[in-house]
Amino acid sequence: MIPLRTPATPYYSSHPMSDPRVRLVLNPQAGSGAARRKLPEIVRAFQKWGVAYEVAGTSGPGDASRIARASFDDGIDVIAVAGGDGTLNEVSQAYLSDDGTPRSGPDLAIIPIGTGGDFKRTLGLSGSIEQAVERLSQAKPRAIDLGVLELDDHTGARAVRAFVNITSFGMGGVTDKLVNEAPKFMGGKAAFFIGTTRAMFAYRNAPVRVAVDGKEFVNGPIFNVAVANGRFFGGGMMIAPEADPSDGLFEVVALGDLSRTAALSLSTKIYKGLHIGTQKVSATRGKVIEAESSGTTPVLIDMDGETPGRLPLRIRVAEGLLRVRA
Repeated sequence: MIPLRTPATPYYSSHPMSDPRVRLVLNPQAGSGAARRKLPEIVRAFQKWGVAYEVAGTSGPGDASRIARASFDDGIDVIAVAGGDGTLNEVSQAYLSDDGTPRSGPDLAIIPIGTGGDFKRTLGLSGSIEQAVERLSQAKPRAIDLGVLELDDHTGARAVRAFVNITSFGMGGVTDKLVNEAPKFMGGKAAFFIGTTRAMFAYRNAPVRVAVDGKEFVNGPIFNVAVANGRFFGGGMMIAPEADPSDGLFEVVALGDLSRTAALSLSTKIYKGLHIGTQKVSATRGKVIEAESSGTTPVLIDMDGETPGRLPLRIRVAEGLLRVRA
């Protein structure tokens, strides 16, 4: 087994550190431990493609962000993320300064290992480590957008967070809370399905007001609203089939005042992306999204599979900020 060092003392390969310098951010718990088990395979692929690399493993929440921020100052050319969407989201926080201003940094690459892996689907990435490393070494960087989210955290303080894939609120926030509290040994699709089923009985449609680029989009009870940079969430649900992370716009999809029965029957259509335009489902596009609760119950937010807080929120797009080698 290749040794896995802490963020402060990364494992360095025997390759001379020449361009491009790659730092692999590895969450050893991703995919129920699959990331750690697959580290030797990743290293072999780096060596095959002549990639100069080092490995930095995470040991807890926030480590991936700290490793990524250090990479800005360490002359790293590419941050490769071996983990799920949660690890990718942590790394994306480094592309915001302390005051929430977007800032450019190293290229990104995705080594797809983890429970969810929804964003890789939008980019057309397979689960092959070999192909991921080949793209890292050979592909021309692709500019994609970063979402910048202002929200109330769980203490009620205002916070600014980055996201790469999808931020949603309503049912999605409750689902992620339940999924993140449960073991993930059964895999991403099963974990999200079970979490969604449990959330169905816990969630009550919340009244909200949503504006997109200053125009009212929703005013009333919602099952869920998704602000999408990528197309998939929840372990493969194609919630935003027209989303393009490189077009400078979010696709905003509102599932309105659906009953549990209607929501369950709609889920099969969502997996196929066939739900847009059906009853109580609407979509629009925009650069700035603002939402607030018009009820008394807190409305939880889902951000790339994490639950950072609750409404109110304001989301804006940082166009083309990230360069992804995919």
